Amino acid sequence: MAHDYLDWPFFEPRHAELARALDAWALDNLGDAHGADVDAVCRALVARLGRDGWLRHAVGKDTIDTRAICLIRETLARHAGLADFAFAMQGLGSGAISLFGTEEQQQHWLPRVASGEAIAAFALSEPEAGSDVAAMACAARREGDEWVLDGEKTWISNGGIADFYVVFARSGDGGGEGGRGSKGISAFIVEASNPGLEIAERIDVIAPHPLARLRFTNCRVPASCLVGAEGQGFKVAMATLDVFRTSVAAAALGFARRAMEEALARAQARPMFGKLLSDFQLTQARLAQMALEIDAAALLTYRAAWLRDAGKRVTKEAAMAKLAATESAQRVIDSAVQLFGGQGVQSGQVVESLYREIRALRIYEGASEVQLLIIARELLAPPV
Repeated sequence: MAHDYLDWPFFEPRHAELARALDAWALDNLGDAHGADVDAVCRALVARLGRDGWLRHAVGKDTIDTRAICLIRETLARHAGLADFAFAMQGLGSGAISLFGTEEQQQHWLPRVASGEAIAAFALSEPEAGSDVAAMACAARREGDEWVLDGEKTWISNGGIADFYVVFARSGDGGGEGGRGSKGISAFIVEASNPGLEIAERIDVIAPHPLARLRFTNCRVPASCLVGAEGQGFKVAMATLDVFRTSVAAAALGFARRAMEEALARAQARPMFGKLLSDFQLTQARLAQMALEIDAAALLTYRAAWLRDAGKRVTKEAAMAKLAATESAQRVIDSAVQLFGGQGVQSGQVVESLYREIRALRIYEGASEVQLLIIARELLAPPV
């Protein structure tokens, strides 16, 4: 793998060292990173990533190195989609605690997440509130020293294998239509063993990973499980997503780079009409377009990560990165499948797996259409 992009001014020497070390580790450790029992594979990957110290980069007390997270996700995605998933969900699931948790919450959960001892999950989406977080219906009411949660969450990654969930619920009047809106939402840590929480449904998707619908019925949690201030859950969720939305772009880059590697190898080895596939100008043009899209997406991705690490607000830049990287990766991977011909859609081929892996990235953590709206909103906002 060429690491020439690590010389870009976005990175410090430690970032290049990290990426190269992880690439070597992945070659030795991720050959069996997929299997029939997806739950078992993900548990094993979390344990392995924690054992060898990689998960500590996903978990940061007060501060998070966004560039490191992005480089790790890109590298893992290039080797094995489930390894990227396992790493990312540990970060996303604990991100609210890293950024807004109390000292007690951080000390209790973050070391366990970093070591792989505890599997984390981020429970925001609902059956009728995916991209539109303000439509959230899951409710939390205060009763003495407890909060009581009722409602459902769906499309929850790590659902069914997580040891705890950071759950977002409506704890007050949001001020919107019907009392809803982005205000009045709070975040809570709910352990998987908590009475009143059940796995209502396991969800199968085209790129298998642990996914579930959760149901909360008179689910009581101590008041100490509130993450951040009461009614500030929307702020908690958006700040967490601002970190990990950029890393979704990095994962897409990893998938695209792997597709590019596979396409180059195929084009230079496949005989066709007395030549090689790579000898044809149509093939060369396709490969050039793939390379262009990858570099353009990488520049946007690492600009957003660099700005966030510099303490800048990156709502627009993160949205641009996710939109560009996921959409271009879909095109790059599709081109790779096309270059493989019939083999490209054969189950078990790398490019076939990538084709399934990339599709969800254009939807989760804000669909592409939502990213367009975010970018436009930021452009039209009055100067601060």
